[in-house]
Amino acid sequence: MNAPLIALTGSTGFIGRHLLTELPKRGYRIRVLLRRPSDVPEGASSAVIGDIASPQNMAAALRDVDMVIHSAGLAHAMSGQPENDYRTINTEATIKLAHAAERAGVKRFVFLSSIRAQSGPVAEGILTEEMEPKPTDAYGRSKLAAEKGLRELDIDWAALRPVLVYGPGVKGNMAALLKIAHSPWPLPLGGLKGKRSLLSLDNLTAALDTLLKAQGPLRRPFIAADPEPVTVPEIITALRKGFGRGPGLIPVPSFALGAAAALMGKGEAYERLSGSLVASPEALRSLGWQPVTETPDGLAELARQAAASAADA
Repeated sequence: MNAPLIALTGSTGFIGRHLLTELPKRGYRIRVLLRRPSDVPEGASSAVIGDIASPQNMAAALRDVDMVIHSAGLAHAMSGQPENDYRTINTEATIKLAHAAERAGVKRFVFLSSIRAQSGPVAEGILTEEMEPKPTDAYGRSKLAAEKGLRELDIDWAALRPVLVYGPGVKGNMAALLKIAHSPWPLPLGGLKGKRSLLSLDNLTAALDTLLKAQGPLRRPFIAADPEPVTVPEIITALRKGFGRGPGLIPVPSFALGAAAALMGKGEAYERLSGSLVASPEALRSLGWQPVTETPDGLAELARQAAASAADA
């Protein structure tokens, strides 16, 4: 029973489900903090804290906990007032939970922030933590505000700023690319040159493991990204390799694609697709983080698992 006890929020989410499976393999005991009673996977304990914005029973929930991983959060506004929604869930609830952890004597609070606390969806140059953060939307501002709130507390903390995370069960932009890559048709995306940093779920887990084990104090943000950025053609090529087919990419000039996207009212989406966002994980590496998956291999495996799941359905 000497294994560190980790309190985990967001255990039902895309990232949280993976952590719940993988962290015990790295020698941790897990206590999931739940909004309502539910089935808990074998090997994990649970504590019901209710609404994360107004948690209850926190002293009991955090009793004997060594460290907290806070992965719960709001990605999409619900009320039509995104600044309020994000501030309540991503900022205020995070600080309340960290304050409760401080009172309970927790050694370290690890906050799953976002690269959007650092930058907009595209950026020039290579992003590092030393650069002035310039979030461009309510989501990014709420994550940055939570990081600033953690600085006001005495507890040791670390904020992980992952780039776009991929793995089984992924949604959003990566799920859209997976769907596009699965189509049998040639794609006019071969001319796109912008590079993007991605992060596999396995590399994210290794990054959190590094932060949990690091000799403190930390009290700072860390960017998490696979070491080598990739272009959209490279992403499609890797995914299609996993689906067992060739790249099927046509090098249409980017200005032509941009014009077509603008005509269809998809100009902003095209900007995100064609632009670059490259982030450096060197600060994380300095703590001893070693990525376990290379991006092309991880993307191909994602497609293989998606194909296998579709075949079993």
